[in-house]
Amino acid sequence: MTEQARSDTVGVQDDVVALLTRQHGDIRNLFDEVERATGAERQDAFRRLVRLLAVHETAEEEIVHPVARRSFDGGEQMVEDRLREEKQAKEKLGRLDEMGAEDPQFLPMLLQLRTEVMEHARSEERYEFAQLRRRTDPGQLATMANAVKAAEALAPTHPHPGVETAAKNVALGPMAAMIDRTRDTVRKAMGKDG
Repeated sequence: MTEQARSDTVGVQDDVVALLTRQHGDIRNLFDEVERATGAERQDAFRRLVRLLAVHETAEEEIVHPVARRSFDGGEQMVEDRLREEKQAKEKLGRLDEMGAEDPQFLPMLLQLRTEVMEHARSEERYEFAQLRRRTDPGQLATMANAVKAAEALAPTHPHPGVETAAKNVALGPMAAMIDRTRDTVRKAMGKDG
């Protein structure tokens, strides 16, 4: 690999926008895998999909959205729109998890979720990520990418979507624990105290 190619690769790996956009592709691929699989393989692929979605959305909530809120005009409303979409997706993921991959309603609901998640991803890329890249220092984008990578590396392998309040987290027990651990990892990587 040439010096320039190596430098370009490092730059992409250190840019939170490129990293999260890559995750959108990984999420799309995992939806494909869940749809094609059957039985235990479908359940396994679904668990991996939920894990990645949980890590991805928590990282956005903790890392990207706060910067977007304060960095550009309309950022507050843009973030509120994305949070509403993320909340709906988490609720649907919870229902899918409860019903299990063998339920006859699983695949139709999964396909609906896929459409919603991919529309959400396009909105993020087109609006929030584009603004973030234009208005954020490359060093901060690298710090943000490192926090996302830390969350991804340390997230448990048995995930469930989180919710927005502590009371609901207690009610959901282990489903919310993964979000909490991811959030703690992200905050530590960003130099915040919980």
